[in-house]
Amino acid sequence: MLSESSSFLKGVMLGSIFCALITMLGHVRIGHGNRMHQHEHHHLQAPNKEDILKISEDERMELSKSFRVYCIILVKPKDVSLWAAVRETWTKHCDKAEFFSSENVKVFESINMETDDMWLMMRKAYKYAFDKYRDQYNWFFLARPTTFAIIENLKYFLLKKDPSQPFYLGHSIKSGDLEYVSVEGGIVLSIESMKRLNSLLGIPEKCPEQGGMIWKISEDKQLAVCLKYAGVFAENAEDSEGKDVFNTKSVGLFIKEAMTNHPNLVVEGCCSDTAVTFNGLTPNQMHVMMYGVYRLRAFGHIFHDALVFLPPNGSDND
Repeated sequence: MLSESSSFLKGVMLGSIFCALITMLGHVRIGHGNRMHQHEHHHLQAPNKEDILKISEDERMELSKSFRVYCIILVKPKDVSLWAAVRETWTKHCDKAEFFSSENVKVFESINMETDDMWLMMRKAYKYAFDKYRDQYNWFFLARPTTFAIIENLKYFLLKKDPSQPFYLGHSIKSGDLEYVSVEGGIVLSIESMKRLNSLLGIPEKCPEQGGMIWKISEDKQLAVCLKYAGVFAENAEDSEGKDVFNTKSVGLFIKEAMTNHPNLVVEGCCSDTAVTFNGLTPNQMHVMMYGVYRLRAFGHIFHDALVFLPPNGSDND
């Protein structure tokens, strides 16, 4: 009996080790298989003011009109209060924003994905956006309902980026051999990246619906796996000082950290002046951010921005 029990335990241990090895090999295969070319991670920075001043007035006006961003927000019925806050605040500044929900919700207009699996929702949303809007928008921004985005800062960051090139950017994180953009900070794809992703969605060997691993990985990692097969790699977005502009935490948390780590430079040490996103916000915090970003003005302080992004036609944005 003791011998049988010992054999059973050995079998369980060997089985566990075997499963772990399969998973590790799966990661290796994904990380290195079928690469189009070698790519070293690099940081993308926003243009500086001097670069913008070199552009003529006519060119600036044309740029302000030509930058069109389509916003994708993935939601579930439990997010209804956040959904309402996002709908009433920053998404008004997108050239077009649509909500993609896990099921039909009567309270707000949305596109029903008929699944609560976040990776399937993301895939379907990207395919829908590409099929319907590929000729109308050159940049596609995806976010969760806990994210607050300053779309004008996103457009400014993208100003000198060519959407006909395969951009995939935001707050990048390295996980083993895989580098991916965290969905918590928002994900930006150029139209070229959307084309490449769309071409792979129907190829399960390269972009599987369920990942093909024993333990499921998050939707943002799944996206990175698919894009890697298409020669599109994650890039971290930063300002001219090297600070992240896509943030996976709220302003409050950043300030709390700055008070501990940089007590004499709380504001300067907190965040980028041209931040694009913050995450982990409540509905009330969304409205506070909206007030601070678009409404509050300090008398006597004038910002001479070299370029103004005009609101979308027919928009009721602030």
